[in-house]
Amino acid sequence: MKIIPLHDWNLSPQQAIELQKQLAFEVLREDKFSEPVKTVAGIDLGYDVKTDTCRAVCVVLSFPALELIETSEAILPIQFPYVPGLLSFRETPAAIKALEKLETAPDLILCDGQGIAHPRRFGIACHIGIITDVPTVGVGKSILVGKYENLGEQRGSVAPLIHRREEVGVALRTREKVQPVYVSIGHKINLETAVNYVLQCAPKYRLPETTRLA
Repeated sequence: MKIIPLHDWNLSPQQAIELQKQLAFEVLREDKFSEPVKTVAGIDLGYDVKTDTCRAVCVVLSFPALELIETSEAILPIQFPYVPGLLSFRETPAAIKALEKLETAPDLILCDGQGIAHPRRFGIACHIGIITDVPTVGVGKSILVGKYENLGEQRGSVAPLIHRREEVGVALRTREKVQPVYVSIGHKINLETAVNYVLQCAPKYRLPETTRLA
């Protein structure tokens, strides 16, 4: 997968914050698919404290069958400090490196993290979406910002996630009476479409198959 570098990663936390504010204006909150979705990618990241490295694993599945097509991984030194709200500057370089190794360019990317459900409306799903120019969705296991109320117990139930009087995503029940996931726009997709794809990618478990396999 060919990816054109968007910016330098050698930034201070304050520079990173300013960059997030600028790039947030470039996030497209509407469907901009170049073709029907036939492949969907998932990315998960972890750290090795002993070696001070970040590992990214990427999987590509067929859609809607959700059969594994390809995997890739990348390990890079951690070059950015841990700062709440700036996690993408620690993790995105490794994620992009793993995506670059793919032979199959995905039509949609589901990220294990936030999209616009972020203090500056620019979480890791937005960051990856802007850099790759691929429709991207944030699927968080926990809330970074916002609150929701009155979420139904049935699979497919949604409740708006509200932050500063703005709907930044939804709490989505992917399994009956199981904790929800938190879905938000990453790039080039609207929220309703994002929820639909997350549900289709999570037919059995709380998390989408993309995240589980990654």
